[in-house]
Amino acid sequence: MNQDATTAPSRQNTSTQVTGIGRLLARARNNPLLPLLLAAAAVAAIVIALLLWASSPEYRVLFSNLSEADGGRIISELDKRAVPYRFSEGGHSLLVPGDQVHRLRLHLAEQGLPQSGNTGFALLDEQAFGISQFAEQINFQRALEGELASSIESLGPVARARVHLAMAKSSVFIRDREPAKASVVLNLHPGRVLDEGQISAIVHMVSGSVPELAADKVTLVDQRGSLLSRTGSSRGDLDGTQLSYIEEVERSFRQRIENILTPIMGAHNVRAQVAAQIDFSNREETSERYSPNQGGSPATVRSSQHSASYNGSQQPAQGVPGALSNVPPGTAASPIEQPTDDNGAGTTPSADAVQAAALQQQNNVINYEVDRNITHIQYRQGHIKRLTAAVVVNYRSLPGEGGEYIKTPLSDTELEHITRLARQAMGFSEIRGDQLEVVNSLFIEQQSTLPPREWWESPSLQRLALTFGRYLLVGLAALLLYLLLLRPLLRRYAPPPEPAGIQVTVDDEQNDEPGPEKMVEATYERVLQKRKTHPHEQHLALLRKLAKEDPHLVAMIIRSWIHKYE
Repeated sequence: MNQDATTAPSRQNTSTQVTGIGRLLARARNNPLLPLLLAAAAVAAIVIALLLWASSPEYRVLFSNLSEADGGRIISELDKRAVPYRFSEGGHSLLVPGDQVHRLRLHLAEQGLPQSGNTGFALLDEQAFGISQFAEQINFQRALEGELASSIESLGPVARARVHLAMAKSSVFIRDREPAKASVVLNLHPGRVLDEGQISAIVHMVSGSVPELAADKVTLVDQRGSLLSRTGSSRGDLDGTQLSYIEEVERSFRQRIENILTPIMGAHNVRAQVAAQIDFSNREETSERYSPNQGGSPATVRSSQHSASYNGSQQPAQGVPGALSNVPPGTAASPIEQPTDDNGAGTTPSADAVQAAALQQQNNVINYEVDRNITHIQYRQGHIKRLTAAVVVNYRSLPGEGGEYIKTPLSDTELEHITRLARQAMGFSEIRGDQLEVVNSLFIEQQSTLPPREWWESPSLQRLALTFGRYLLVGLAALLLYLLLLRPLLRRYAPPPEPAGIQVTVDDEQNDEPGPEKMVEATYERVLQKRKTHPHEQHLALLRKLAKEDPHLVAMIIRSWIHKYE
């Protein structure tokens, strides 16, 4: 009994609530203003959404490829600054309003965000106790890769870098040893490139940081898949520094020629190209030369040696040179005194006998000082071996008839004058084998094929027109919604304006207040007007309300009807 008694009031409350909700729904359904209110709310929501779309800023990339830790820190900072943000479709990029990108990057960089995602040697600080040697070696390799990537990212053109190392494997057998290798992937900033010197610097930095890693074992690739670390170059085995030096030398000589000829021929009337052969070899030379005394100076005796020997029966000439020592020798022996042979004939001494009878030998050795020149030359690296220059000079413009200029070729004298100036400007040397060619030719004026940009093609004006077009589209949408939706609903459900009633004209003799019959007719006209504009149910409800509020007026209306149709 108690349970049934408790359940009965709860059921009554539930039924009462359902009945009340039903009454509210029926009342709202019968209310003619409900569709109008719903339509007005929908139009307002659409207009507000279009206004938000028109005034929404253009989002640009703040950072991309962020780690989870950096992304969380950056989002927290953006929430503190009340900066709207959104993610790209893949979730790899963080987008913010375009007018705040640079300011936010500076503020975040001041706080050290985003932090580098490379691990570095800080990874070794978190090693667990009892870690294996293999895991320790892997952690060391990861730390080394992270440090190298951070160092490469510090360069200006490099946005991101990733380093892969294949460490060297040592073995007691030479054939089983494997050298170290490295691969570097670079993500460059838009519009930035690496020159030969920077590529060589990155390669040597990586090779110098890894044990047993040669420079030719380092592979450098950019984000487009282009191989940057090519062995050698188009100009032999020159590295980036040497190529830059050659380009600088050629540009210097080219500017010299153009600077000396531009005041004579005018701007854009001289073109010059210089090719330089540079010797980058490092050489040293030592030479020792002997030469005779120059200028006819007497030779200086360094040493002198004399030796003489005399054999014979006669004494050689002696004494002081003079008249007595210059007397002729004595008379020769008579032939009678000469020895005879067996037949008694005289004999003539032989040459050997005469030589043996008188033999005199004299040797003189004199050593003179001779000039000697010892030269030690150390050639500097990168000296110019040869220069080749080509110069093209435009025709001279001379005023002609009608104010027009006529292109006239240069005379031989002027061309020779220009050639001499170009020789002096480039430091021409025949001993070095330099060559210079000067040509006088008509330049073809290159006219731009693109027409000049009109005022309406300005990018700033186009952006302004795009913004104005957004707001104009919002206004047109609001106008269409009003004309197609709100105005028909207002005409259908809004009550018509109250009629001014029937003006009663009375004479001066009559009273100012209208009679009861006139009031009845005016009320009847109002009822008829409302009957034309409202449904039957509304008419009945209006009449019931009028009968309850003013029954005397209703009685007068019925009485007027009776008298009218009598």
